[in-house]
Amino acid sequence: MAEDDQIPDFDKLPEDRSRQRAVPSGRIARFGTFGRLVGGVAGGMMAEGARRLASGDSVSARELILTPGNVQRLTDRLSHLRGAAMKMGQMISLDAGDFLPDELSRILATLRDQANFMPTRQLDSVLKSEWGPDWRKQFRWFNPRPIAAASIGQVHKALTRDGEELAIKVQYPGVAKSIDSDVDNVITLLKIAGFAPPELEMEKLMAAAKQQLHEEADYQREGEQMALYRERLAGVEGFVVPRLHEGLTRGSILAMSFEDGVSIEELGQEPPERRDEVFARLIRLVTRELFDFGLMQTDPNFANFRYRRETGEIVLLDFGACRPVDPAVANGYRKMLLAGLEGNPQEVLVATIEAGFMMPIVAEKHPERVNRMIDIVINEMREDAPFDFGDRAFIPLLREEGYAIAQDKDTWAFPPIETLFVQRKVSGTALLGARLKAKVNIRRITEEVLASTAPLPAAAA
Repeated sequence: MAEDDQIPDFDKLPEDRSRQRAVPSGRIARFGTFGRLVGGVAGGMMAEGARRLASGDSVSARELILTPGNVQRLTDRLSHLRGAAMKMGQMISLDAGDFLPDELSRILATLRDQANFMPTRQLDSVLKSEWGPDWRKQFRWFNPRPIAAASIGQVHKALTRDGEELAIKVQYPGVAKSIDSDVDNVITLLKIAGFAPPELEMEKLMAAAKQQLHEEADYQREGEQMALYRERLAGVEGFVVPRLHEGLTRGSILAMSFEDGVSIEELGQEPPERRDEVFARLIRLVTRELFDFGLMQTDPNFANFRYRRETGEIVLLDFGACRPVDPAVANGYRKMLLAGLEGNPQEVLVATIEAGFMMPIVAEKHPERVNRMIDIVINEMREDAPFDFGDRAFIPLLREEGYAIAQDKDTWAFPPIETLFVQRKVSGTALLGARLKAKVNIRRITEEVLASTAPLPAAAA
């Protein structure tokens, strides 16, 4: 489209139905979608159960719900709902990817990569409600086909009348209002599938998920967080943060400078020296968030990072999940890391319990397993050599010990919610390193950042 062309009326554009799918925006419509999902899954379970019983096979609820047909139903319906339903799937996938059944992991991976978008008529309706009926007059051109589509909104490229190239994130209609009910419905599905044991305090997870999702749905807030990160990283080479366009940003629309780049996963195709240097920079950023900024972007979804081959820069995107770091959590990590670097397993254990990362009853009932896990981690982190993220040989050892402890229901409890947010970012960054097969001297980065920062002051009561 030429720069001076008139922006077409979206209502008159031919529909590309291959990837367009209207988002159910009303409460009744979204509830009906969940109802059809539950009904379809139940029917699939009954059919598969009857087939297995007739053939003399054993039957378990988890195996029945994860039949190929039900996997397709779950993927299709959650991607249709988008919003909180899809976001919950992404969160669970990143938090527990190593521990989920393969079938469920595939469902959630599909949700991460899902790229359906709103029909142009629905998009136009949202833009009119936020910018008014004459919104087109503000642009030379506005591409109705999004350049990215995710769980809460989709992103469009546009050029303003004064020549500024922008990325416009438009929130799906009804997403913000449906967060609480969608989270409740997703948890219900997890319980049906047996992935939410009654012994766990799911209410805490639900409350935290709802809070984070409400924050992410507030694009005014996200714009403020993006501006804050841009300020924090001013003068720091190797990072690009989009510039907020305040005049066009609304509660459901986030306007920012368009920043080009390729998928961060393409960094894995670079020469090892470039790959490792760039990923080391990302590790250093995470440690600075934790120990210096007192602020962390807690969503490590790979799509939130872009890579510029020409300069080696990392483009940071999506600041809706930014949140202050609890000083107690940051200082707890500091104590654990210092003790680990000194090779003091007893101090690591004490710091782990004090920070709420582990319940005392776990160490009391399973001291040998806990000590073996601590020894594995200490040996990995103390090595003064590049840590190979692609070599995850120690993960099965930790999983084996952790799984054995998890069989003891007396030890089941959620750690502090603030701890979960930080751990999600740390774990997600490690998963990215594994995907890239990066090799980084973690010990030296940790020592450098700890030496250049001080414990965060305690939060006011």
